[in-house]
Amino acid sequence: MLILSIETSCDETAISIIEADGDFPFAKYEILGNALFSQIETHKEYGGVFPALAKREHIVTILPMLEKAVNEAKLPKDFTPTLTDKETSQIHKLLSREDGLAHQLIDFHKTYGRQPIDLIAVTTGPGLEPALWVGINFAKALAYLWDTKIVSIDHMEGHILASIFDGYKLADLQFPSLALLVSGGHTELILMENWGQYKKVGQTRDDAVGEAFDKVARLIGLPYPGGPEIHRLAEIARTENLPPFADLPRPMLNSGDLDFSFSGLKTAVLYATKDKVLNEKDKQALARDFEDAVVEVLIKKLSKAITEFSVNSVILGGGVSANKKLRQAVVSLSSPSHFPHLHTYIPDPKLSTDNSIMIALAGHAKMLESLSPQEFANTIKADGNKSLA
Repeated sequence: MLILSIETSCDETAISIIEADGDFPFAKYEILGNALFSQIETHKEYGGVFPALAKREHIVTILPMLEKAVNEAKLPKDFTPTLTDKETSQIHKLLSREDGLAHQLIDFHKTYGRQPIDLIAVTTGPGLEPALWVGINFAKALAYLWDTKIVSIDHMEGHILASIFDGYKLADLQFPSLALLVSGGHTELILMENWGQYKKVGQTRDDAVGEAFDKVARLIGLPYPGGPEIHRLAEIARTENLPPFADLPRPMLNSGDLDFSFSGLKTAVLYATKDKVLNEKDKQALARDFEDAVVEVLIKKLSKAITEFSVNSVILGGGVSANKKLRQAVVSLSSPSHFPHLHTYIPDPKLSTDNSIMIALAGHAKMLESLSPQEFANTIKADGNKSLA
């Protein structure tokens, strides 16, 4: 089957076309088309993502991403008759909140006709609701135009599947499995007893870890996004063996549960730098001190959960999974001195951040929950706080 997937939960506009051969989770996958536009440069000057600006950029870029993915996939064109007035009116209605997008889609249809897509998968949450709505409404319009079934996807489930995807198939996962999901909006531990069975066993009580990276970066004058910049400086500090800049706390390290807290760590950095002019070496040492504290807490909680639930495999997912220090620490958990039976899975760096390939994989997993275009349009809404478990 051919799956077209759409991701607009934050500041990436992404569309993919994937061919799935076989049943989930044993299918073989071929990525036929993959298009992604990042808004990082747009938001960098503001030090973070502005929802209204993100929505505007998604509206501008989503049709070009569709065209790029379709051209890469080289699918046969079906030049259906010109749209009726009723069909044109419905497209305008479905995209009434996305200024100008209806006209673009109608023009696209004139050139490419109906695409032979069997299923449309679209992120409906969690994320920034104004951004999510662009992808959802665009998916509604495509599903109506092509008379294609459509399925609602949880963004975080996509991250889990991306982490066990080797570009061709999913790993033969060993259950029970535990996913550590770390991003700008999430820090949570998800227990999986089987495919599609999720239970949240730990989560942040305040800031997500990616959010903490960005806030600390701003405190010490680093550009957005903060995570890569902090890691870059931290690696220099380790190479040069710089002395500690600050004795930072490890929040909730010994709390006895599996929850996290990072707002206090951010505050500790604030106090450590108050009324000080930081030179480059200070920033490098502080970046390392902060990153070490974060990774220590994450690994301590992850290790506790592995023991508590007799876990056989661990999955690291989400945007912060691109952090090399964290990736190395998770992989090291399967060493003889820790959990030698453990299988660890980390995503390809290209699939660490938001993308639509992961949404296509989740779409295949959820295909039995797909709806007709009318059912989807009448029942599915953006949910910025959607929870996987």
